[in-house]
Amino acid sequence: MPVRISKLYVLTISAFAAACGGSGATDSSTSPANTVSADPAHTVPGDEQIAALVYDNAYSVPSGFFVDERSDTDRSYTVHHVLDASSSYELCSDDYAVALAWEAEDNAARNVQGYYVESYDNERYFEFVRELAYENDVGNVDDITSPGFARVFKCGNTDRTGVDRSVLTGYAGTINAQPLDPNSIRVFTEYLWQFAFFPANRKKVIDSYGTETEHALQQTLVLAIATNQGASRCDRVEVAEWQFSVDRVSGEVSKVFTTVRTFEATLENGLVRVCI
Repeated sequence: MPVRISKLYVLTISAFAAACGGSGATDSSTSPANTVSADPAHTVPGDEQIAALVYDNAYSVPSGFFVDERSDTDRSYTVHHVLDASSSYELCSDDYAVALAWEAEDNAARNVQGYYVESYDNERYFEFVRELAYENDVGNVDDITSPGFARVFKCGNTDRTGVDRSVLTGYAGTINAQPLDPNSIRVFTEYLWQFAFFPANRKKVIDSYGTETEHALQQTLVLAIATNQGASRCDRVEVAEWQFSVDRVSGEVSKVFTTVRTFEATLENGLVRVCI
C-alpha cells in the first residue's frame, strides 16, 4: 500500500521522519570542503552547507524543482503508478480504456480499496481518483478516508517498459515526447524522483542541473542521503550524483549513480555539527 502523504509534504522524500545520531565520530574520514562533480563546470557544496540542508526539516528540494500536480490537495493523499505484474516498472498505454482497466485491477488487489470518483489526464499520464477508506487512523493524519491518485503513463510521452526500479544504474526508460529538449529530461528526472526510495533517515536533493553532449541531454540530481549509525555515533552522510542521460535520437534514457564523497554529521541541541 502506498504511503499516506500529508498535504504538507508533497514529495515522498519529505515524508520520512528522521532520528539524528549522537555526537561520536567513527572512522569515516571527512571530505574536502568542496568537491568537483562529474561535470567540471559544476561544484558540489561543502560539508557544512550540505549538513545544514540535511537537518533542515523545511527543506526538501532546490528552488525551481518539479512540483507535482497534486501538491495543493487539501487532505492527506497517496500518489502511485500502476505497475506491471512483477512490480518492476510503471505501465504505459495511450488507450484510456486499457489504462482504466489496469487501474481497476490494481485497486482490487490493494490492501485498501477505494471507490471511483473521477479521472483526469495530461500530456504525461492518465490519472484515476479514488476515495480510500481506512478502518482506523493510519499514519500522520486523523482522517479515516483520503483521496488516492493512481497513474498510468502515456506511452507517447513516457515508456518505462523493462525498467528495473530496484537498481540505481542502468536503463531508465524512453522519452517519446516531442520535441526532445533539456526540459524533457529535467521533468522526467525530477518527476520520477518523487517515487524513488532510499532506505535512509534523511534524503535531500541539494541541486538539479542539466548538461549537454553531442549525442545526449543530461540531468543530474545532487543528493545527500543520511543514515543513522546508532546511539553515540554521528550520522553518515553520502553525497551522490544521480545522472539521467537521454539519447537525442532514440529518446532512450540511462541512469548512473555515483557517490561523490561521504562525511559524518549530527544535530546537537538544535545545532548542526560536522563530525571530525
